[in-house]
Amino acid sequence: MDSLEKQLICPICLEMFTKPVVILPCQHNLCRKCANDIYQASNPYLPTRGGSVSSGGRFRCPSCRHEVILDRHGVYGLQRNLLVENIIDMYKQDYISSRPSPESKVDQPTCEVHEGEKINIYCLTCSVPTCSMCKVFGCHKDCEVAPINGVYQTKKTELTDGIAMMVGNNDRIQGIISQLEETCRTIEENGRRQKSQVCEKFDHLYAILEDRKREIHLKVASEQEEKLNYIRGLSKKYGEHLESTTKITETGIQTFDEPEMAVFLKRIDFLFLRIAEASNTSHLEQVEHGYESMDHYSVSFKREARALRNIDFARGKTHLKYSLP
Repeated sequence: MDSLEKQLICPICLEMFTKPVVILPCQHNLCRKCANDIYQASNPYLPTRGGSVSSGGRFRCPSCRHEVILDRHGVYGLQRNLLVENIIDMYKQDYISSRPSPESKVDQPTCEVHEGEKINIYCLTCSVPTCSMCKVFGCHKDCEVAPINGVYQTKKTELTDGIAMMVGNNDRIQGIISQLEETCRTIEENGRRQKSQVCEKFDHLYAILEDRKREIHLKVASEQEEKLNYIRGLSKKYGEHLESTTKITETGIQTFDEPEMAVFLKRIDFLFLRIAEASNTSHLEQVEHGYESMDHYSVSFKREARALRNIDFARGKTHLKYSLP
């Protein structure tokens, strides 16, 4: 029967259930008054009526921490556990009545100063239990006292309220912890998203640089090819002229070796004419000084490099910015 009695103890007031007994969705039981006390401590700002919460809300089971969600009837909307109430009635009738009276088993504490005097009052001034003789003749005669039963019930009520308050505080702290965990998950997700956006913007910047590099490279290559073609053409003209003058030179040498004076004189005038024509190079173009230079395509990225080094997040915005100094 002792094990049965333990099952009939309310986890809040630590006494046998007081009817009405309510059963929670998690199948644990509470006195309705204790359930109401926990609920008020967990929901201090909800409107109350007659000392009980009159609207829906939530609190946690003190045994398993399961969250109990109430409808608009509050704790009065919880189902009564009639089976437990009937068991309590039978227990009180069949078991408690058969047990020896508490006086026969439990010795009430007695005063250490007045031998045989039972401790039956509580000194409110000194905050200690004592006996009536101490109040009349002893060290507590000038103190304020009260019946020990009343103080006992008051202290138990205060303890119950304290436990209910702690349960409510634990629920609020658990809620804060849940919010902090959700905040951590949000920060991680936001960080991943922002890093992805930063990478996209840098990739876009790389693409712009690659496009400009390709365009400038094409300009240089185009002028390079144009100049090379011109120089190659001019070199070909000079080569053809050199070949012509070489032939005239060979003809001049042959004429110089001609033994017949009449033949020599007959050829010499035409040869002089050809030598004069070959010596004239005015029709051949001259390459201008510095024509081979490509320095006008030189680039300087000092300003751009400084701008790139100064890339940072825009104030009050979520995008990157950079500016030329």
